[in-house]
Amino acid sequence: MPGLNLTRDEAAQRAQAITAVHHYNIELDLSGDDKDFRSRTTITFDAVPGSSTFADLVSDFIHSIELNGEAVPASAHADHRISLENLAENNTLVVDANCQYMHTGEGLHRFVDPADGKSYCYSQFEVPDARRVYASFEQPDLKATFTFTVTVPAGWMVFSNAPTPEPEKNEATWTYRFAETERMSTYITAVVAGPYEGVTDSLVSSDGRTIDLGVYCRASLLEHLDHERIIDTTKKGFAFFEKQYGIAYPFTKYDQIFVPEYNAGAMENAGCVTFRDQYIFRTRPTHAQLETRANTILHELAHMWFGDLVTMKWWNDLWLNESFAEFMSHFALAEGTEFVDAWIGFGLRKDWGMRQDQLPTTHPIKAEIRDLADVEVNFDGITYAKGAAVLRQLVAYVGREAFLEGIHEYLTKHSYSNATLADLLAELEKASGRDLTAWSKVWLEEAGITLLRPVIETGEDGALTRLAIAQESFSEGSSLRPHRLAVAGYSLVDGAIERVFHEELDVDGEVTEVESAAGIARPDLILVNDGDLAYAKVRLDEESLAFATANIASFTDPLTRSVLMSTAWDMCRDGEMPARAYLNLALAALPVEDNAMMLQLALRRLDEALRTFVSPEYRTETIAEVAERLLLLARTAASGSDQQQMLVRAAAHNAATPAQFDALKLLYSGEETLSGLDLDVDLKWELLIALVRGGVADEADIAALEAEDDTMTGRQNAACARAARSDAYVKAEAWESILRDPSLPNDTRWSMVAGFWAQARVTPELYIPFVEDYFSSLESVWAENTFHTAEDMVTLMFPSAIAGYSTEVDLVALGNAWIAEHPDVSQALIRILRERISVVERMLAAQAADV
Repeated sequence: MPGLNLTRDEAAQRAQAITAVHHYNIELDLSGDDKDFRSRTTITFDAVPGSSTFADLVSDFIHSIELNGEAVPASAHADHRISLENLAENNTLVVDANCQYMHTGEGLHRFVDPADGKSYCYSQFEVPDARRVYASFEQPDLKATFTFTVTVPAGWMVFSNAPTPEPEKNEATWTYRFAETERMSTYITAVVAGPYEGVTDSLVSSDGRTIDLGVYCRASLLEHLDHERIIDTTKKGFAFFEKQYGIAYPFTKYDQIFVPEYNAGAMENAGCVTFRDQYIFRTRPTHAQLETRANTILHELAHMWFGDLVTMKWWNDLWLNESFAEFMSHFALAEGTEFVDAWIGFGLRKDWGMRQDQLPTTHPIKAEIRDLADVEVNFDGITYAKGAAVLRQLVAYVGREAFLEGIHEYLTKHSYSNATLADLLAELEKASGRDLTAWSKVWLEEAGITLLRPVIETGEDGALTRLAIAQESFSEGSSLRPHRLAVAGYSLVDGAIERVFHEELDVDGEVTEVESAAGIARPDLILVNDGDLAYAKVRLDEESLAFATANIASFTDPLTRSVLMSTAWDMCRDGEMPARAYLNLALAALPVEDNAMMLQLALRRLDEALRTFVSPEYRTETIAEVAERLLLLARTAASGSDQQQMLVRAAAHNAATPAQFDALKLLYSGEETLSGLDLDVDLKWELLIALVRGGVADEADIAALEAEDDTMTGRQNAACARAARSDAYVKAEAWESILRDPSLPNDTRWSMVAGFWAQARVTPELYIPFVEDYFSSLESVWAENTFHTAEDMVTLMFPSAIAGYSTEVDLVALGNAWIAEHPDVSQALIRILRERISVVERMLAAQAADV
């Protein structure tokens, strides 16, 4: 039985039977209890006469089904599908059912805010969850128009894809009757309901229309809603995208709603975008946090054209949606907002893509999507970040003007319809005059990554006699690729580092000569991929790496530092640079890192190297040494700076010795202060969780801060802190809740996961008892949870944190044995396990290289 899955073949067969879907009329009654809501759907559609197909609906109670005026037995609804037999040319399907609220961030999620007891709902339908709210033909190529009528408790606001109308008010309920939408796919429809509060504004579109804007959140967060900054970014995005696309905004209004317990960063529902409400900052945000949020705002806005106006026919072109929005959001950040260094920040996303691309489960950007399970696991670093990096290469390859001209024609030709990669490439070829067949094959249709390294030869006088770039196929089976990049030389001149050589060129094949470098004095450092244009692994020669290690703090350009640190990081991950050598390089770079995005990435990598790559022989002392240096850097950082705040958090996260915990306790209590450091509630939680981890704070301390911060976030932080206690009983209790308590909201669950693993770096033996249960529980976890929840549980609870640091378990052997013994389980589950095993193998290799 298909269950909640849908194969590509089934979707194609349904699209052949259904020749057109005209309209959905959806009536929802959310005024009842907190478990079920009433859903009545009327769909008008055309079909091949006499054909049969099915509609989708997840419901545990059907009131009635009617097809073309005839009653259909409720038994026609089975396995989340409604069988539709002997269709006419013109059809009307009416389904009246009870649907169920979700608490997993899928379908229609319902939440009660502990701060004030108010209830909120929001929908999340990508990939296949509109069927949890209304009967539908759940596939992207069966577009239609939609009319929503939503009844809610009196006082609630309701948002959908069309503008919010004035409600019809009764004593106990209000009913909102929305106007008909534009044609769209089911997964970008939306219903958001509750006592949301916010701010409205408007702008004038390039075609002269007034577009109403709204920014909303739950009532308890309203005081923190920095709507002016959000609306400013939105308006800048509208101006930028309308100009670059050459097409006015294609919908009628634009609401942005920040919602709780959200699984993703945001969702591009047409005209009704939802964001995780962690993007509303309760305390002073860093520049990196503001840039990240601005990027997310622009990413979703970019989708209004690319993804919503024009939508992929099937999910194998998911990358077209996500990679394009990822590229365009950074493009807009850099050229349309105050975040002019956005391409430096893109390094965080690129790092994600390169990690994913080196796993054994890597896949082409244009992935083979057999069914919905394939779609779910492909919301990954390749689909988003690698795709965006490759699009950046494509812009350089065809030229910026030709690229934008091709995009305009593609969007114009396929407006309110569906399209494929072939449709896009055809327009780009027409605009640029370039044949993109070979380019598409090696960049989009092949998986993996290539490696670039300099080939350097010098004469007796120290001058370069040859400089070349060698390209290797790092991933088995992948072709060598064309790259547009720059190579540069840096030297120490009069006490300062200067760029003494630079050339931008096309690199292709096994070896590309840099002829202009012949005869120049060999620079102290030769850097392939200067400016970070290429998507490839890069190596430094031995002399250049030594110079970078000795002089990293003297490189004044943050992008150059970023490329150098990324190159060193990749060498560390591959076991070509000892982890402790990398840590010394990273710590030397931290004091001068003034780009908050790069500082965030540097601290993330430092933490990972310390947690996973350091040799077991040196781990304890290295953790203590690094934590001590982080604490010193925090104390000497500029007063009130982002760097100060980020370094204090890093020092707390890595504290290991009694003296370090004592220092944190003084900060937490206020007995010691750092000039300019705001000891806000979020920072207090970071410090307290560290103190609990170190055994110098207890339940009374947790309860006290939780009482002070009686909010959703406060309760989640308290759950993390309680799970962080170093006690076998506490860990066992947390483990059971995380794996087997279906009532646990996802955000609370993930907070507990962070606390659960808190002692892994210093007392790995505490986790040995859970390894066997992890593997024995995999099938039940996968079967008893929705995909998003199961995926995260399998990933986050895999005991890789103790790999190499405990001699009692061989996770590689255990993982491979489980896969061999379970040939019939979901391939999505197998993929996740293969990735976790690969992570462990990389850890073990890096630990062995840390000598």
